[in-house]
Amino acid sequence: ITQNNGELSLIEIFEKSESGVVRINVKRPANDTRGIGGIGSGFVYDDKGHIITNDHVVENAEKITVTFLDGRSYKAKIIGKDLFTDLAVVKVNASSEVLSPLSIGDSSMLQVGEPIAAIGNPFGLSGSMSSGIISQIGRLLPSQDRGFQIPDIIQTDAAINPGNSGGPLLNMKGEVVGINTAIQSETGDFAGVGFAIPSKTVQKIIPVLIQNMTYHHPWVGISGRDIDPDLADILNLKDARGFLVINVLDDSPAKKAGLHGFNETKEVDGIRYQIGGDIILGVDSKIVRKIDDILIHLQREKKVGDDMVLQILRDGKVTDIVIKLNERQSSILTLNGTSSSNSTQR
Repeated sequence: ITQNNGELSLIEIFEKSESGVVRINVKRPANDTRGIGGIGSGFVYDDKGHIITNDHVVENAEKITVTFLDGRSYKAKIIGKDLFTDLAVVKVNASSEVLSPLSIGDSSMLQVGEPIAAIGNPFGLSGSMSSGIISQIGRLLPSQDRGFQIPDIIQTDAAINPGNSGGPLLNMKGEVVGINTAIQSETGDFAGVGFAIPSKTVQKIIPVLIQNMTYHHPWVGISGRDIDPDLADILNLKDARGFLVINVLDDSPAKKAGLHGFNETKEVDGIRYQIGGDIILGVDSKIVRKIDDILIHLQREKKVGDDMVLQILRDGKVTDIVIKLNERQSSILTLNGTSSSNSTQR
């Protein structure tokens, strides 16, 4: 039964969406550490045969096969991929009668506690649906052994398991509000915490990937740690908020703008702190509580070539520094061995 406010039942959401969700099988080289075969999910983006999935689903693939609900399979080729948001576009040469594009919703309207549904191919079980709620928004996706983190991620308790990657996360109107990308558990199986890339990111990245094969991300070039109460005490700060710059990378926008990293070390209770660097308190007039705020602002609002104003605390004085954002290169990933939220390089 359709609800009065335009919301659909779970049955209706599945019936509306199932024909637009696909299974993606990949064949990898024999020397790939993950094995030669892999499976994931995806969904139809448009009537030209473009399919959206995760970058990690099709990474290093020698052959990609897309299978629709009715069993029809097609060879697919990669059109574009983006390591930094774990998004990819593949294309199949299928007739319009086979292609049922899913409508894209507005992830910025999501609220914690809102019911959602996920459709994909967990463990290769085609066309499986699970449901749950939005657990949180604006998360940093914990590192999936790639040496960096993806900002502005949706957290959900809808069951997401291996094989779900690349499938849609749907609101109760049947609109795609996210792309299921990862789970966090000790075993690799679902344990109540799943992550999805928001549709706002999809709408920003995917059209560029279709046109240019790649997306150029803006980059600041700093690493450091969030200000916690212990660090605030050491630095004589009234509030435990902001991001302490520890390292500024050579030839980075931050270096060119004159940001300062640490210049002394202080040991407290057996813990060694690198201090003396600039403390970022704001970005483009928005308050910075921790690194997440900077990264989400970069992801949502900024592109290569833009100026970005950082409000910093240096030597007890608050000042503004303007940074011109350059393109982030994948080679910088090797420059920072840690990828916890307290040592994040962007």
